[in-house]
Amino acid sequence: MKTKKLVMIPGPTPVVRSIQDQMGRETVAFGDPAFVKDYKDLLTDMKEMWGTSGEVFVIAGTGTMAMEMAIANTLKAGDNLLIVSQGFFGDRFIDLCKRKGINVDVIGSEWGTIVPVADIEAKLKDKNYKAVTATHVDTATGVVAPIKEIGEVISKFEDTLFIVDGVCATAAEPEYVDEMKIDVLLTGTQKAFGVAPGLAIVWAGPRALERRKALGTIPEYYIDFEKWLPIMQDPSKYFATPAINLIWALKESVRLIKEEGLENRYKRHEKNARAMQAALEGLGFNLLAQKECRAVTLSNVLYMEGIDDVEFRKMLAEEGIVVAGGLGAYAGKMFRLGHMGNIDIHDMVSVIATIERALYRSGKDVELGKGVGILMKELLK
Repeated sequence: MKTKKLVMIPGPTPVVRSIQDQMGRETVAFGDPAFVKDYKDLLTDMKEMWGTSGEVFVIAGTGTMAMEMAIANTLKAGDNLLIVSQGFFGDRFIDLCKRKGINVDVIGSEWGTIVPVADIEAKLKDKNYKAVTATHVDTATGVVAPIKEIGEVISKFEDTLFIVDGVCATAAEPEYVDEMKIDVLLTGTQKAFGVAPGLAIVWAGPRALERRKALGTIPEYYIDFEKWLPIMQDPSKYFATPAINLIWALKESVRLIKEEGLENRYKRHEKNARAMQAALEGLGFNLLAQKECRAVTLSNVLYMEGIDDVEFRKMLAEEGIVVAGGLGAYAGKMFRLGHMGNIDIHDMVSVIATIERALYRSGKDVELGKGVGILMKELLK
């Protein structure tokens, strides 16, 4: 009998039936009045829920494209950019920006730790930067950056915009654009929204929109804010064909979030994450991210001595649990376990129980049921 797969990587995340159903609807014309209304309602919800008086762009693309969109509309060749990096995906901004002729400085941290906010402020005092980028949650390390505190510091510097990569954070870690002094927040649909990959989402606050105007004509075409602004304000207009079924799927995801309550969703992710992390530590694993800066969307789990990465993940996969391998210097030394979006208690119990069995099969002296017991105690608190 074919084993049902439970994909527990840091994205894409499992897609629940009601969202799948929206993707399976008969596609309509992009100018269909009912679809135009759905698109407009979605955009209104996204602006209100994530709190900006600016604009939100929901267009066909990926999280990486959203990164490029954020940079292209706020910086030009010769501008200075400070990249705050806490891992592999923070570093991705380096190549992206250098290709555009932007002057890049990087302030990084040891994997598993954050860049101290005081160090960021010191860099900003030392040099005039047109923008600062920070990855809210870096999936390579499982570290969550103190976005609110960083935003407060950057707001002291009038000419500096704050660009936040929320790909593995948005809809799970608290993010409020204007309130947190974020000028551009970017994400994708396939992580905490629990939708299939294919939509890029970019919120642009008032200062970011002003910066775009000041840049004049930019080299980029498809990702130009000014090409998309008329469509975001009136989706009956046309610039490029929207991903109709994905728009419906995201609208259903947002409906589920509204039904749960965004703040309640943040609390659920926090509770689920700490329960999963306690269970993993109870089984003898260590986590890469320090306790005070662990993300709620994933855990980066270091192997104990004697565990072979490929064999361990193969054993999990045989029982239908798919996890991701480590990146960079941690390739082969850890697995990355996503626990975000619309997963439920049954998914979490299945994952921990399967990890227990894989440890047992690997010859480790593990008490079967211990991890599940810890998980349940934490969830029932």
